[in-house]
Amino acid sequence: MADATQELLSLNQRLLDSIAGGDWATYQELCDPSLTAVEPESHGQVIEGLEFHRFYFDLGGIRGRSQTTQCAPHVRVMGDVAVVVCQRLVQRVGAEGAPTTSANVETRVWQRKDGKWRHVHFHRTPLAV
Repeated sequence: MADATQELLSLNQRLLDSIAGGDWATYQELCDPSLTAVEPESHGQVIEGLEFHRFYFDLGGIRGRSQTTQCAPHVRVMGDVAVVVCQRLVQRVGAEGAPTTSANVETRVWQRKDGKWRHVHFHRTPLAV
């Protein structure tokens, strides 16, 4: 179980780094084509598939220097399904050179298919700072 937890935390970090870097190839590799999501950009609608997300990747990722951190992650593995919950902090340096940090609470669901973990659902809520 500990091995699966470490693997999932590593995969989750790789996924978050791909989002920050605008790395569509890695995001597509880690996500199931039927990915579902509820996030601020969807305005409460359940998004299905990857095309909605590709729009943001086509914009080029986070501009400038950035770092993504998973804070207080909790992993629950239930057979071939796992839930990773964390607070995600994104530190970046804006165009004016001033550092900023944004925070979101995220729940990400992973499913093992053919021996490989795939990201199948997430819910992201921004935290007011």
